[in-house]
Amino acid sequence: MIPLHYAPEVEAAQAAGTPVVALESTIITHGMPYPQNVETARKVEQTIRDQGATPATIAVIAGQLHIGLTSDELETLGQAKDVAKLSRADMAACIATGGTGATTVAATMIAARLASIEVFATGGIGGVHRGAENSFDISADLQELSQTAVTVVAAGAKAILDLPKTLEVLETLGVPVIAYGQDTLPAFWSRESDLAAPLRMDSAASIAKAHRMRGALGLPGGQLVANPIPAFAEIPAATLAPIIAQALQEAAEQGIDGKSVTPFLLGRIFELTNGASLEANIALVLNNARLAAEIARNLTQIGAN
Repeated sequence: MIPLHYAPEVEAAQAAGTPVVALESTIITHGMPYPQNVETARKVEQTIRDQGATPATIAVIAGQLHIGLTSDELETLGQAKDVAKLSRADMAACIATGGTGATTVAATMIAARLASIEVFATGGIGGVHRGAENSFDISADLQELSQTAVTVVAAGAKAILDLPKTLEVLETLGVPVIAYGQDTLPAFWSRESDLAAPLRMDSAASIAKAHRMRGALGLPGGQLVANPIPAFAEIPAATLAPIIAQALQEAAEQGIDGKSVTPFLLGRIFELTNGASLEANIALVLNNARLAAEIARNLTQIGAN
């Protein structure tokens, strides 16, 4: 039996049939330092509540898969050391051995499906890393989007990635990539990229209807909703390009690879932008939470397939 542990708030919402939005936990354990990580997580959760939905932050704690965290659990996780970073490959092992781990996009999607949560808000998804033609470094997030029926709201793929190749893999896997309110794909810290969006939708209602129609057609997998960062928080792509290039070069020189690459790059970009990248991260996550809650409300109004 899967050791699912529901927070009282989430359990009550599901019993009442009201909307719930899943949230990942790596942003808490691997995204920023304490106490800013916990403060940000609380803001994101409250944003979802303010939009008429219930937040469910996902994490594995002492072998229990938590669907939602209490205030005390969130505080404890925010201060925990040596927390595993879980994806599809190692999630089951962490649970089986009684471990504690924070969920990435892929692991959060798996947990959301198990808990019958249809919408998930995050910052940015993983994707194809630059130089993947040599390293074969491609995030499990992309395969998960093709398999697990959860609508994921993000500000696109992380800008440190190879965005054209990421879009190509998503197309190959049959994942709907929907730009919200614009014709080009957002690029995480930047509102636009030079990539045309495969799909555009201008309302949460349309996104919810598309989610339901995929279910009705029996199509596997979810949807990626690419929601542009608010204009006030944007860092222009031209400003970021040399900074990302420098961070990538330093990672290569230091032999950093695998799961260590993304945290290193994000940390280095934070330093090189004098903290602007972290402020932008917070703004885009809050923005994604608002849209995800609206989509979840519309899904509840439409009803189940």
